[in-house]
Parts: sequence; C-alpha cells; structure tokens
Amino acid sequence: MTRVRFAPSPTGYLHVGGARTALFNWLFARRTGGTFLLRIEDTDKERSTEAHTQVILDGLEWLGITYDEGPLFQGGFGARHKADAERLLAEGQAYRCFCTREELDAQRAAAEKAGSAFRYDGRCGRLGPKEVQDRMERGLPFSIRLRMPDGEIAWEDAVHGRISFQGHDLDDFIILRSDGTPIYNLAVVSDDIEMRITHVIRGDDHISNTPKQIALYRAFRRPEPIFAHVPMILGNDGKKLSKRHGATAVGDYQKLGILPLAMRNFLALLGWSPGGDREILPEAEMIQLFSLEGIQKKPAVFDVTKLEWMNGQYLSALPANLLLDPVKQILQERGFPTTQDLTPYINAVKARSKRLTDIADQVMIRVSGRGFVMDPKGVALKEKLGQAFSENLRLAHEALVTLSDWTPANLETGLKALAEKEGKKLGEVMQPIRVALTGGTVSEPVNELLAVVGREESLARIAAAARE
Repeated sequence: MTRVRFAPSPTGYLHVGGARTALFNWLFARRTGGTFLLRIEDTDKERSTEAHTQVILDGLEWLGITYDEGPLFQGGFGARHKADAERLLAEGQAYRCFCTREELDAQRAAAEKAGSAFRYDGRCGRLGPKEVQDRMERGLPFSIRLRMPDGEIAWEDAVHGRISFQGHDLDDFIILRSDGTPIYNLAVVSDDIEMRITHVIRGDDHISNTPKQIALYRAFRRPEPIFAHVPMILGNDGKKLSKRHGATAVGDYQKLGILPLAMRNFLALLGWSPGGDREILPEAEMIQLFSLEGIQKKPAVFDVTKLEWMNGQYLSALPANLLLDPVKQILQERGFPTTQDLTPYINAVKARSKRLTDIADQVMIRVSGRGFVMDPKGVALKEKLGQAFSENLRLAHEALVTLSDWTPANLETGLKALAEKEGKKLGEVMQPIRVALTGGTVSEPVNELLAVVGREESLARIAAAARE
C-alpha cells in the first residue's frame, strides 16, 4: 500500500513550496488509495516553535489537505534514532569519530587552500580497536559516522530519471552527534523505515541528501523508497522564490483574499501537468489525473497574475452564499460589521473581482459608500466630460427620483428614456452614475448597480456628485 509523508520543519511559516510538496503527496495518496502522513521534524530545538507548528497545521487545513496519520513529532523518536546509530556502529557499518572541531576546521582550511572541496578523510575510521578503546577510556567525546561505500549509488527518480553518485566522492558523514542527537539524514531514514514510507516526494534541493539516505537504507538492509524530486519554484525573474518576489507564505495569500480552492488548483499546476490545456480542475478531477509521471523536470514559475486570474474564475463560479462568511470576516476585521443580507451585493460584484478583498471593497461601497475613492479612470472621465458630468448627473437625478418601482428593468427603461429625450448617448448618462456610486468606470450594469445600492442611497450619492 502506498504511504507518503509531508515532513516540514516548524522553524518558520508554511512556504508555498512546502504547501505544493504537501499537495503533491496528498494527491498521490488519494490517487493510489494510499495513506498520507504528516510528520513534524522538530529536532532543531532552538528554532522549532509550537507557533510555527500551528501555522503549518492551519495552512494545511485552509488548503483542505487532510492527513491520515499524525501529526507525528520527530523530536519524540530520539531514542530510536540513537539505537539505530549504535546498531550500525556495532555491525561495523559506522565508526566513532574523535576529531575535534578544531581538527575538522584545519582539514577544511587545508582543502580550501588547495582549491578543493572539503571531504572528511576518514582517519578515525582507520583507528584500531585498541586505540578506539583507549580514547574512550580517556573520556574523549565522539560522534558516529557512517562508512560510505565506494561504489555507485544510483536510483531511478520518478521525476528526473536515473541519478547517479559515486560513493568515493562522498565523505563518511556524521549520523549521531557527540551529544547523542541524530543528524537529519539518519532521523529521516529511521522514521521513514519505521513509518513504512513507500514514496518520498520532495523538493529537488534534497537530491544531494538522497545518496546518503540510500547508503543508510542499504546499511540497515532495508529497501529504499521510490524517490520523486520536484523542481523548485522560481519568481518571474527566474530566481528562487523568496520574499523579494512578494508574499511567499500560504497564510499571506489567505489574508490577501485568495480562495483555498483556487490556491490549491494553482499550486497543483506549478510543475505538474494534467495534459491538455485544462486550468480549472475540481478536486475529484485533480485526484483522478494526478501522477508522478506528469511532474515536469523544469522549475515552475510562481505567477501572481495567473493566481489572481484563477481566483477570479473561482469567485465568479461560486454561489454568493459560499462567499458570504469569508467576506463577512474581512468586513469585521475592517470594523465594518453589518446585519444586512450581503448576498445581493456579492452577486453583483463577484464576477469582476480577483480577490475576496476586492469583493469586500465593493460591498462596502455599495452598502454605505465607505471606502469610496474615485479611481484614475473615474477622475479622467470627470475631467473629459467637464461641466457635462455634473449636468448629466443632475438630469439623471431628476429622472430617477420620479421612479417608485426601483427594479433593474424599470431603471433601465427610465435611463434609456432620459438619454433619448436629451439626445445623449446612453453611456453619457450611465457612466457618470457609475462613477458617482462606485468611484470607478467598471461595475455591473448601471441599472443593476442602482438596484443593489438602493433608491435612497443612490439618489443621495448622485445628488452629492452633481454638486461637486
């Protein structure tokens, strides 16, 4: 049975790259009928915090990525990690290293001076039993290093194909520190074996760790999992995605008004192709189509413009009642609580919104005028029409104030009659009204806008704009 895991370190926020890794693991588990496990790798006690763990849990919950087992905390498995290292030591597949930090620094400096990469020379691995015993009796501190095999270490990566390293190019790396705590590679392999992980789907920044981990699997005489290394995510400038490109935390996009459905859809397509030109993928279709073979080898580009477009597609398609709670939450955070039924307002603006925050902005304007600011296009129209801007609003007010049946159909009839009577183009009547009510030149049809804002509020704003 397929078993996969997402194993973040709780040392910071949930980065979009980590969220994509979690999503790919989740999709693969759901596609294969397997198990998705969440493991929190909290062995870095200085930087790991409960707050960061909660941010990760909240981010996964918001995205709708549910785990079948966990969260399991790596920090609680230290006894097993240590026992595994000592087992390798007893079997002769690892050895005690008594080298001090100063000695290692001297070796590193010598390599630098020679213009070569530092590689531990394995001197402690050549110590005889008597010399090892003597150093231990003297109480010298030691770490434990794995003896790296000399031959080829290769694997068939599910994304990149065959990847090969030579064991003699890799040094005998530490698996247990002198204080008895495990190094990352040992802890990961020990946990993945214990948790019966069959596929390791992670970022390709881990490729350099993989030969070391395969060496550990072989030392433990356990089959290694299938590895799938996912290419990194880049910014629009072709460089690794970072804060200089804007928001990189999943939580930031939640605050910016991105829907979890849209974010999940967008992340799924960052480096994976379902085939064809499909962009909007419902969850069931996403699961059905997902495969490791569909993951691309080249890095993906995080395009915020595309994310906003996709979010707009979801906002437009979703019924207003499903957007009601998140919009209300945004309004409450802005100090704009309301008991009004906001569904008509949301329906009026969602098709032209890219973010939930856009909907909230436009709802506030339509409900009370709060947040009203004339945008550059609104200002340009007012300047272009000059005196006609106020004059047309005055005429519109005179026509509209006579209407008691304030419905979209009746409002449209009345405004068309006004334009015909005054010999004006319909846009010359409509656009000033739109600017007077919203501050901009783009909205739902003006007759629908008037109906949503309401008779008294609409007439008051039109009259006020006509006097300016």
